[in-house]
Amino acid sequence: MTDAATTMLPAPPGQRRRARAPGERPLPGWLRFVAPLVVGILILAVWALWVASGTAPRMLPSPLAIAQEFVLRWPIIAEDMMITATNALVGLVAGSVLAILFAALAAAARPIDGMLAPLVSALAVIPIVAITPILNTMFGASSQFGRQAVATIAAFIPVFVNVLRGLRQTRPVHRDLMRASGASGSQTFRILTLPTALPYLMTGLRIASSLAVIAALVAEYFGGPADGIGTAIATYAKSGRAALAWAYVLGGILIGLVFFLVTSLLERLATRRSPA
Repeated sequence: MTDAATTMLPAPPGQRRRARAPGERPLPGWLRFVAPLVVGILILAVWALWVASGTAPRMLPSPLAIAQEFVLRWPIIAEDMMITATNALVGLVAGSVLAILFAALAAAARPIDGMLAPLVSALAVIPIVAITPILNTMFGASSQFGRQAVATIAAFIPVFVNVLRGLRQTRPVHRDLMRASGASGSQTFRILTLPTALPYLMTGLRIASSLAVIAALVAEYFGGPADGIGTAIATYAKSGRAALAWAYVLGGILIGLVFFLVTSLLERLATRRSPA
């Protein structure tokens, strides 16, 4: 394949830089970190003042009490965090792999796309709170598979939709150009299809990572083994130990942040402009 054909191909969507409006100044890098920190501090301050005023709900402890319980109970909280994170990770990986495979089949053949469309639509509207007790009963009270299956379903949808869209972004004129230049099927996939679809895949993974954590947490409310962040939150909330329940909520938030930050970093690394 000639180099001229490669240079004529458009840059993938993730590698295109947004045109800056006239007179627009770039946002300082430090402000991107300071602004969320300031907002978080303000929210905690208002929260603490609300609790101190005595008008807050009984089950809403102060941030300081939550932090104290989180530090004091860290060993057991960490164990439950690992269980929830593992279930979410298994679901994210399994759902993403299945989504990529099915999206590739749907993009390659329209009949397959027609058969998969109603199935994917049905999966997208499955209520997690309804299917989780069924799966936990099917696979037993000591198995984590039901929770992992719920996380898999939650991760499958955004990855499938984004990957399928990415695989269809290559225009016929560009594929014709590759064929006219003598490119093989593998060269066309590596130079044209994959770079175009990769940003969509990473966006789907970033969305799916948060959904997988949420699904794993929700699944832990409805049966299954007596461990995990979701189970602990339900248990301690019902027993009136609000500070400890919120400490587990904090643990769930940390899991979600880790998943989101890791996938966001992977997205940035995958879609950044490569050197010429």
